[in-house]
Amino acid sequence: MLKPGEQAPLFQADSTQGSIDLTDLLGQKPIVLIFYPMDETPGCTKQLCAVRDAESEYAERGAAVLGVNPASKDSHEKFAARQGYRFPLVVDEGGAIRRLYGVGKSLGFLTQQRTVFVINLEGRIAFAEKGLPSTEDILAAIDKLSTEKA
Repeated sequence: MLKPGEQAPLFQADSTQGSIDLTDLLGQKPIVLIFYPMDETPGCTKQLCAVRDAESEYAERGAAVLGVNPASKDSHEKFAARQGYRFPLVVDEGGAIRRLYGVGKSLGFLTQQRTVFVINLEGRIAFAEKGLPSTEDILAAIDKLSTEKA
């Protein structure tokens, strides 16, 4: 898994909001990448609903939030519509993005590990945590970016 200070790999992928090119976001705003195992499962729904419910807090910080997993665009679109997610869910076809970020697999080989990264304006990993970091921890990592620049 990539660690803070390492360069964030660039990628292009389809999403629920069209094509996402990380190059377009770098330098513009902090980026939060949430690698989650599966659409429509209780744990993943809870995790992404926490992002949805804190949407205004992410917006106040100018952060772009992207959910990432290997499910199809159709699956992502149904999940996003059912839960009211207004942030993109990225299709990680074949797990290529997961591998770029060093995100492992859980349950042997069935699903990707739950991992959150925050990428700073210089394109470096500023925060990396497996599991379910709280919204407060993620927002604190974003807030820390502005104090580091000052």
